[in-house]
Amino acid sequence: MKLIDDNLNRIIEKEALAESVTKMLIHHPFIAQSAKPGQFVIVVPQPESERIPLTLAGVDRENGSVTVIFQEVGTTTKKLGALKTGDKVTHLVGPLGKPVEIEKYGRVILITGGVGSAFVYWMAQAFAEKGNQVWAIMGARTANLIILEKEISSICEKLFITTDDGSKGVKGFVTDVLKQILASGEKFDLALCAGPVPMMKKVAEITRDASIKTIASLNPLMVDGTGMCGGCRVTVGGKVKFACVEGPDFDAHQVDFDELMKRVNFYRKHEECSLDRYLKSLKS
Repeated sequence: MKLIDDNLNRIIEKEALAESVTKMLIHHPFIAQSAKPGQFVIVVPQPESERIPLTLAGVDRENGSVTVIFQEVGTTTKKLGALKTGDKVTHLVGPLGKPVEIEKYGRVILITGGVGSAFVYWMAQAFAEKGNQVWAIMGARTANLIILEKEISSICEKLFITTDDGSKGVKGFVTDVLKQILASGEKFDLALCAGPVPMMKKVAEITRDASIKTIASLNPLMVDGTGMCGGCRVTVGGKVKFACVEGPDFDAHQVDFDELMKRVNFYRKHEECSLDRYLKSLKS
């Protein structure tokens, strides 16, 4: 491998998966060689951009690329989404965080909301390759926001889809379907959830009552990704943890989701102001 790679950080493929949801393959053989499911990267799209964490949705070790999937909701994700195939992201750092423990559990169920499917897709592949029987419940507000349905369906023995408006699958929430599945007598050895904090909190409550070991892929604020800034602090089992170096996956039954919700929303007004300024700048 060359010490200097002129294509490092170059976007080699870009695809729209759903409304405002983008998939990118980025050339970075160093990260591709060592990354594992559950880890993430820090991305700086443009020189003046903020640093944002994005979970790795997969790697191609042979071709030296990493895959990220993100929703264009804030200033930085919109700047990333504005880049085209052939462009370079300014910085791409990783792999960061601890990989999820991929073992032979038996029956594994994945519960995702929104772009949470991107968080668990690579994990689903890894669990299946270990010989686990994998089920999944995927939810979104409406049908056109469902992503990776075909890919996850090809991995899972059973896939359930829910939408808030009933435009696809079951009308309602992923937690409604989870309760129905467990009430029918189905048993699972591991549950893994990723997505909005309120959804993960409810999943943890349901699986706690059913005595199912559950992992939550947390999404706190991150800046440096190395534990220095402290922005990603979460409370797990009554102790402070740094999600970027000790996570991002934790025992869902030990996570203080109420605190996490407050931290995730702390800068909401600042984010809205930043986005408003950015969108106005595009028109000027």
